[in-house]
Amino acid sequence: MTAVAFRAMHHGPTPLVLPNAWDPVSARAIAEAGYPAIATSSGAVARVIGYDDGQLTPPKEMFAAVARIARAVEVPVTADLEAGYGLPPKEFVERVLETGAVGCNLEDSLDREMVEVQRQADYLAEVRAVAGADLVINARIDTFLVNKNLEEAIARGRAYRRAGVDCVYPIVAPLPVLPTLVEEIGGPVNAHAFPDGPTAAELIALGATRISYGTSLHTYTTEALRQLLPNLT
Repeated sequence: MTAVAFRAMHHGPTPLVLPNAWDPVSARAIAEAGYPAIATSSGAVARVIGYDDGQLTPPKEMFAAVARIARAVEVPVTADLEAGYGLPPKEFVERVLETGAVGCNLEDSLDREMVEVQRQADYLAEVRAVAGADLVINARIDTFLVNKNLEEAIARGRAYRRAGVDCVYPIVAPLPVLPTLVEEIGGPVNAHAFPDGPTAAELIALGATRISYGTSLHTYTTEALRQLLPNLT
């Protein structure tokens, strides 16, 4: 499926719910459950292949993992690629498209420090210029992880929208401010769900049009394994 078709999913008629996969097995399970698309989780993928979250995975290994996931399913895949691994926009786009993914997630903090807003907007604009319509760009806003400044989150969302992104993702935004973010930024807004809440339904009711789960599904699955293991002997 093309990026054009995946982009259209962000505009209805129903909100887009994207459980996050970490390998071909989890991706196939998500697709078989009937979800129309799959997002990867960089943190979960990193841990599966022996690294951790925070751009600690060599780019070659992350792109290879995304390619394995994309090959495993028929539905579109959007790749969580942290802050872009310091790659120039042209190389970044080429390597994303080589994996078979039709979308990407790019975050705006490094080592818990926010990237200057214009610098991030410029990078996103360059990625858009190189990719054209071939990549759905989800711009993650890390404000609520770093300083919880609502005004800054709105300003960043607007700047990234002007840069040409398809969706903005104010990760872990508190539920009370989500409607304000949706209204003030405009366009599709991605919100973060967890297995134990907030649920996708709750976030959709507050205006989110795209829902993802980050590393939480992998964490949930790993914890279930931990609880099972003592009972196997």
